[in-house]
Amino acid sequence: MAIEEKKEILQISVVIPLYNEEESLEELCAWIERVMADNNFTYEVIMVDDGSADSSWDVIRKIHEHNNCFHGIRFRRNYGKSAALNTGFHASKGDVVITMDADMQDSPDEIPELYKMIKEDGYDLVSGWKKVRLDPLSKTIPTKLFNWATYKMSGIKLHDFNCGLKSYRSKVVHSIEVYGEMHRYIPVIAKQAGFKRIGEKIVQHRARKFGITKFGGIARFINGPLDLLSISFVGKFSKKPMHFFGSIGMIVFLLGIVAVVVLGIEKFSVLRAGMAAPLVANSPYFYFALVCIIVGVQLFLTGFLAELVGRNSSTRNQYFIDEEL
Repeated sequence: MAIEEKKEILQISVVIPLYNEEESLEELCAWIERVMADNNFTYEVIMVDDGSADSSWDVIRKIHEHNNCFHGIRFRRNYGKSAALNTGFHASKGDVVITMDADMQDSPDEIPELYKMIKEDGYDLVSGWKKVRLDPLSKTIPTKLFNWATYKMSGIKLHDFNCGLKSYRSKVVHSIEVYGEMHRYIPVIAKQAGFKRIGEKIVQHRARKFGITKFGGIARFINGPLDLLSISFVGKFSKKPMHFFGSIGMIVFLLGIVAVVVLGIEKFSVLRAGMAAPLVANSPYFYFALVCIIVGVQLFLTGFLAELVGRNSSTRNQYFIDEEL
């Protein structure tokens, strides 16, 4: 009788995106290894090297040779944090996936509690909240504004959407796609995919020990709001663009028609009174009607074309199934 080999179930996958972090990797991985051993976790650590120009990959290779629970994925060039996270997510095999930055500002000592909140407290996603931040005001004030705007638009009550320290149920990371610079809004993406049990945990924010920040920069203050608008629109209307463009187009078109009717009534009233009627083009209603009709038609056609594109998309009937019996 054949005996089937029992595969070890991984409890935790730790995904670490990194770019030029050669100084901190060995210390960080030793810390993670110590935490996992103290709690008897079965685990893997996936370090995604986002095209580093320093010796980060050599350090990852050395760590892997010491402990094969530590894996590495190397990009040929720099693609950004979202790409690194997305690749790490789809390579992960653990029941719970935990993300953290490689700069040692996130503490691996938070891992056991983050794991417990997923497995025992029933959350789909737990986001860290760096309640006490060690960043300058030039960074903390815009961050607070972004967090407030994201909360208002998404309805997710989190204080720190962009914290790198998060834990996820494995279903979450294998159901979502993170692209562009959408890593700031992963809780929003998860909610749109049907994972609504989103919690928060106060975590320690440690001072950066080596170098300077590698991900982000001033551009994030411009790209952040644009990404939020984009993800909100795509989440609501990606499968029904005509509902957005067509509705607005119809309203604007009808406003134009109303302006035309007003022009007609005004012209007819003047003629009926036996007075010389002014040129229609001299009325502001004429230009208002012209703009509204043209814009309304364009919006309607945009929605129509978006529907045609959507119907030919390979994901037009892609829905998230939670369980089957």
